This record gives sequence, C-alpha cells and structure tokens, in this order.
Amino acid sequence: MAVFPASRILAAAAIFFVALPLWAAADGAVVARSQSTPSNIVIGFVGGFVRHDNPHHGPVKLAESIHRSDPKNAYVQVFENRHRKTAYSTILRLLDRNHDGVLSAEEKSQARIVLFGHSWGASAVVMLARELQRAGIPVLLTVQVDSVAKFWQHDAVIPANVAAAVNFYQPHGLIRGRTQITAADPAKTHILGNYLFDYQKDPVTCEGTSWFGRAFMADHLESECDPQIWNQIADLVRQTMQAAPGTLAANPQP
Repeated sequence: MAVFPASRILAAAAIFFVALPLWAAADGAVVARSQSTPSNIVIGFVGGFVRHDNPHHGPVKLAESIHRSDPKNAYVQVFENRHRKTAYSTILRLLDRNHDGVLSAEEKSQARIVLFGHSWGASAVVMLARELQRAGIPVLLTVQVDSVAKFWQHDAVIPANVAAAVNFYQPHGLIRGRTQITAADPAKTHILGNYLFDYQKDPVTCEGTSWFGRAFMADHLESECDPQIWNQIADLVRQTMQAAPGTLAANPQP
C-alpha cells in the first residue's frame, strides 16, 4: 500500500477546501467553436475544483482573450481538470475531418494543438499530451502554471510529441508549483523555460477567493490571477497559433 507524504495530503486537502464552493458538475465550457474545421485547437484546464466558466480564473480569461483575437480559426474550450478524457475525445472528433470515425496519418499530421492549465489543470495538460502521444498526435505547445500533480500523476517530463513547453511557478505557501520541467527527448521538445514569480516581493490582488485560500495558499492563487503571467501566455499562444508549420514560437520574456 502506497504511503503519501503528509505535506502532499495537506496540500490536496487545501485545494479541496478552498475550491469546494466552486464545484461544477458540468463538462467543459465552450468558449468558442469554429463553424468549420479549426486551424488551431486550444484546450485549457482550470485547477482544483474550480468551475470551467469562473470568470476570475486565469485559464478562463485566457480562453476568452484568444477567442476575441481569433474567433474564426480556432476552437477554444476550457475544462475542469477532472474532465481530461472529455477533452481528449473532443480533440479526436475535431481532427476527424472526413468524419469517418478513424484518424488517418494525414489528419494527425495536420493537428495544431495548444494545451494550458493551472495547478491540477497544469498537470492535466501533461497527462493529456501523453495520451495524444500514444495516439500519434502532435502538440504545438504546453503551458503549465504552478503545476500540482495528483498522487498518481507525473507532470515533470514533457513527452516527445510536444514541440515546445513552458513552466511558470511560485515558491511559497502550502501549495507551490513544480519548479522544473524537462523534455523526454530534448531533440524533439524545446523547453522554453521554467520561470519563477515571487508574490512575496510582487503581490497581486485576486477576486473571488475564499478566506481559507487567502490564509493558506495565497501565493498559489495569485499565480492563477496574475495578469503578467496570463498576458504573457496569451502572447505566446498567439505566436504559436500564427507560426508556420515546423517552427517554434519565440521564447517568452518574463
């Protein structure tokens, strides 16, 4: 029987209690659906038990921003992190251009996918990327913000089907993100960087948080609402979506 460190159990409990009022039973919220086959598929995951449509959270704001800037050619959707399987099925359906229920090698090769998430949602990004790798589907970019893995997950190593990956983290509080990600195959995946944000030095104000969250995981929550991080990610996602096939987006500058 596996024995988990007390710190991980406390961290998981903190995520549960701070996000419990935000529990949502629904699947992912569709922020934008392209009317035809989309040129880009952008999938985001919120952390904890946060609602997929909670307007105070970074992944939701990012999805809305991408929709405003590219409303016609991108499919943008935000999921709760526990609905990763639904996100996977959605991607397969979108890639099936001839609607025959089977993805051809050509359909897979045309995939232009961006994945991003916060906390448990960031870990879900890596898990989804691995599932896509097993299906032979490439991913343009993965973005992790203060990534926290569930007990059975591993969010540190980016699979070789991902062209580029970036990680943002903060070092304080009961819950803190993964400090470093690496590539399973550095020849295939470019790690854009592991970027530290210190909210003890530069605090930000978050809306819609509980007293428990402010008391025990303020820094983790600040990474979710920090406009500097999410505006930077928005720029990187747009660069990636607009880049020609086979090229990488520019290195972000925090």
